[in-house]
Amino acid sequence: MRFHFTDESFSFEALRTAGHGSYGGAELGEVLATCALVPEGDEAAWHRAWAGTAERVHRTATAAAAAGHRVSARQAYLRASNYYRTADFYRRDDPDHDAESARLAGAAKECFAAAAERMDTPVRAVRIPYEDTTLPGYHFLADDTGQPRPTVVHFGGFDSTLEELYFFLAAGALARGWNVLAFEGPGQGGVRREQGLCFRPDWEAVVTPVIDYALGLPGTDADRLVLIGTSLGGQLAARAAAYEPRLAACVLHDGLYSFSDAVLASLPDFLADWVREERDDVSTPVIGLLQLLSTQARWGARNGMWTFGAASTQEWLRMLAPYTLDGVAERIGCPTLVLDAENDQFFRGEARRVYDALRCEKEFLSFAHAEGSGEHCHEGAHQVFHQRLFDWLDTRLKAR
Repeated sequence: MRFHFTDESFSFEALRTAGHGSYGGAELGEVLATCALVPEGDEAAWHRAWAGTAERVHRTATAAAAAGHRVSARQAYLRASNYYRTADFYRRDDPDHDAESARLAGAAKECFAAAAERMDTPVRAVRIPYEDTTLPGYHFLADDTGQPRPTVVHFGGFDSTLEELYFFLAAGALARGWNVLAFEGPGQGGVRREQGLCFRPDWEAVVTPVIDYALGLPGTDADRLVLIGTSLGGQLAARAAAYEPRLAACVLHDGLYSFSDAVLASLPDFLADWVREERDDVSTPVIGLLQLLSTQARWGARNGMWTFGAASTQEWLRMLAPYTLDGVAERIGCPTLVLDAENDQFFRGEARRVYDALRCEKEFLSFAHAEGSGEHCHEGAHQVFHQRLFDWLDTRLKAR
């Protein structure tokens, strides 16, 4: 599927931004007008255009809030938050020393927090104890009664942010009477930017304290607790579920068996072999050329180095080896839903590998291009995704 751009990365990220409009995170006209200002593959123009739109919508939100227009302010704050995230997306040369990247990320957080204050259902910012620090999260509640409700613990993947998780999952869950605890872990969003914590493969060490925390929150039904990971989070959620006996179900959105295999499959075979063999003297110029020609390859390497704490593209690629379900998938005991996308340009074939390796009660759901939901993580089709996901969960939990 192509959305406005022929550049694969620009097309996907524009679709991602537009798709959040299902729950108020974008206005299609604003998205198309902004995209029209961006030449193919021009990352600087992408930043300027999306930052300009974000700032304009942010001003609208601020004015609406000052005038007491709660709904208008909330809607504009949600869109501004998503647009600021989009404006920052390709600024990955050196995020730790990029003041503009920090400004955009901060504005995205600020706008979402302002929107959360004006939502019709309770939303609470939380800090979850984790080792010698805390992880940021949002506790989204279907109501303020404290009545035990089915609850999702949700996290993102390689590049999603805490605020974006509202559009990915929480909004659809709330509409169905579910509570959601969304959080960022090491390597993700503000945890990487503000605390310097990078990804770790043993994600059970992250999820276990989050489950402890979730079970102490008002409204959590301990018998209907579900873990959902998005994108790379699909592999991390499976890893965590293998060591977490308190889950009623686990959902892999989408299934990923080996992050290393998925990424290296995007390289020519000879180049992947050079990376594995640590022949960096010959792989470096080829990787440089590939990144010059491909927006996706360039961004992926930059983001990977930053979120994993690697000094080079090759070091990052080799750091992916432990991110696998070898010897892990068969340990998962709870019912597990594996999602797949027909056109997944990042993890093609990986969901089926996960499903085949599982020994627990399991189901496989594939989303089709012909239905408009075949992109990675079903971008552009959140409502279709939520319908199939929560119908499965509601049926599964009623049977418990």
